[in-house]
Amino acid sequence: MAGAMIEPLADDGSSADLAPHLDSALAAAERLRDAAIVALRPVVSREGRIDAALLEREQNAAHGLAWFEVYVEGLWQMLGWSRRLEETGRLGEREGLMRDWAFAEYLARLAGGVPMSQVEYVRPADLYMDDADILAFMSDPAVRTVIREGGSVGRRARLAELVSEGHTGDHGYGDETLQMVQEQFRRFAADKVTPFAQGWHDRDELIPIEIVDELAELGVFGLTLPEEHGGLGMGKEAMCIVTEELSRGYIGVGSLSTRSEIAGELVRLGGTDAQKEEFLPKIASGEILPTAVFTEPDIGSDLASLKTRAELADGVWRVTGNKNWITHAARADMMTVLCRTNPAEKGYKGLSMLLARKPRGTEDAPFPVDGLDGSEIGVLGYRGMKEYALSFDGFEVPEADLLGGVQGQGFKQLMATFESARIQTAARAVGVAACAFDLGLAYAHERRQFGSELFDFPRVFQKLAWMATETMIARQLALHAARQKDSDRRCDLEAGLAKLLGAQVAFAAADNALQIHGGNGYAREYPISRVLCDARILNIFEGAAEIQAQVIARRLLSGAN
Repeated sequence: MAGAMIEPLADDGSSADLAPHLDSALAAAERLRDAAIVALRPVVSREGRIDAALLEREQNAAHGLAWFEVYVEGLWQMLGWSRRLEETGRLGEREGLMRDWAFAEYLARLAGGVPMSQVEYVRPADLYMDDADILAFMSDPAVRTVIREGGSVGRRARLAELVSEGHTGDHGYGDETLQMVQEQFRRFAADKVTPFAQGWHDRDELIPIEIVDELAELGVFGLTLPEEHGGLGMGKEAMCIVTEELSRGYIGVGSLSTRSEIAGELVRLGGTDAQKEEFLPKIASGEILPTAVFTEPDIGSDLASLKTRAELADGVWRVTGNKNWITHAARADMMTVLCRTNPAEKGYKGLSMLLARKPRGTEDAPFPVDGLDGSEIGVLGYRGMKEYALSFDGFEVPEADLLGGVQGQGFKQLMATFESARIQTAARAVGVAACAFDLGLAYAHERRQFGSELFDFPRVFQKLAWMATETMIARQLALHAARQKDSDRRCDLEAGLAKLLGAQVAFAAADNALQIHGGNGYAREYPISRVLCDARILNIFEGAAEIQAQVIARRLLSGAN
């Protein structure tokens, strides 16, 4: 790092060893979180059970509790990450400074205000806690020490120096194979994606089919599918690594496998033997590009209210209705369609999943099949696969392509895929955040003001150092959820926490990287303008932040394991 402006202040605690205080500080944070659960539970309960109406009324407190859990679990994962590195002799100064700043910042937010969005903060007093519980946390000696010293001016400056060349820390992969996977896909993104992403975005065009075909050859679409069905049989941790690296190049490329992941999980977990034999090898090879057809106009997360229906006659399901925000729909070869096959059941029980095959569309004829039409939805970012509104008018699906062969299982089948989908989305968010860091860092070195690099100014290098730190927190949360899934443990909570934080971190990183660019960041010719638009969608799809927080809060308050 070049300039004298970044010299740390003397005697600011930058050399203190905080490791002995971290366990105690984290225990105090857990006690605060637990006190919030105990205080809030009776407020949202009726006759000893969580009451939906009361939970709705107390959304601010309930969602704040979810964010408290995000921070506590994020710190647990940073501590675990640092200790795994230490055990293998890989914990360096950079990683230690990241861990300590993560603790200092998140503990301070737990005490003073957790940002749920840019305009919504939740404080301990908002969660109905006693003053004694709040004061016990704020006065805890370990908490006070870590907050005071972990994010000191000197530590921030030193961490900025250590990440100034783009080295943002050891990710902590314990397997050499995973390290090789990361290196392979980082090279692929650097060579085949990053140089062209801005052009694809500006021209609002599909990612070239050649990229799709190359990813298919690399096994991306069958990465987590079992080998007996043509996949690579790798775990969700590998999926996170591949997704992050591809999304670091361009979120569109990192998202190409999302629908394959969802369709593969649907068929693997819920399909008949014949459906598994028919569809899984083709999904794994990329012969079939699926799309997920769930959302409807005016019905986002409220899937129980879906209106699209399918009627069975003469061995054929005929689908009628409208779907919205369907990604990659024209190019897809198969649609996983959630629809109502039993009109007498108005809730989840009336829903079924169809594996609806269709011909792949072209630019001139995007939907060349009877009973299906679509119109493109223009979007700010996330353009590489295009979004569509679909209209079904008697679209035909063979009776045998009802997923699982039994009606009424659609919602249950879809819920079984949500853990993997949210883990993958969290990894996409980490990749977008890493991309924003790359762009912000490069510009901060290139641009000079008042005789110095932008990087030499504290409010620039601190932004970048914190981007690297919080991206690492989000990464470790995503990898933790993936490892839970790979161990066949329930991980809906872990996946939700990773997705909730990752989306916020990605947008914050993109916004701050654009700020570093100044006015140029607002110009379309600079990639950071694209990344800001791309990052914004992450807080909406695969479960909007508010829905995700609601699910997490209910899980915590119900005491479910």
